[in-house]
Amino acid sequence: MTRKTLLIVEDDADLARTLKRSFERRDYAVALASSPAEVDAFIAARTGGEAPDFALVDLKLGTESGLGCVKALAEHSGDTVIVVLTGYASIATAVEAIKLGASNYLPKPANSDDIEAAFGRTQADTTVEIGTRQTRSVKTVEWEHIHETLAATGFNISETARRLGMHRRTLARKLEKRQIK
Repeated sequence: MTRKTLLIVEDDADLARTLKRSFERRDYAVALASSPAEVDAFIAARTGGEAPDFALVDLKLGTESGLGCVKALAEHSGDTVIVVLTGYASIATAVEAIKLGASNYLPKPANSDDIEAAFGRTQADTTVEIGTRQTRSVKTVEWEHIHETLAATGFNISETARRLGMHRRTLARKLEKRQIK
């Protein structure tokens, strides 16, 4: 039996190493990338059509968006099961990730069990319970709006601040207060 292959696209080196070790213990052959350029190089090195069985892509890679990585991996091979992992979860980015080829979308924190379960859930489930609308605080709504705008601008802080009508430093302070790794 051949080992399952996994590409982890994560800019947090500590998290990437931890996930790599965890999945290697589960008998995956794991490769790491920390930027869209490294994903492009990974794909280019596989000109024979070799593609990973699975890919775990962080939505925010430094100042860049991981959505481009999702698109590139999906275009390289429609067979790769792609899961997006993010601390900046929003409906807008989840929809875009799925449109671009991701099969699942997980908010951080998520552990190896959650991620591996997401790799196995590639088909839609019509039995998912439809819950009642949750009441959200003003701060939560603001936080989600900021992150939707960040994703829409490709994580460009200056452009996001302009679109939100706030000073760039104010936005930077808000992001520092609720930093998620």
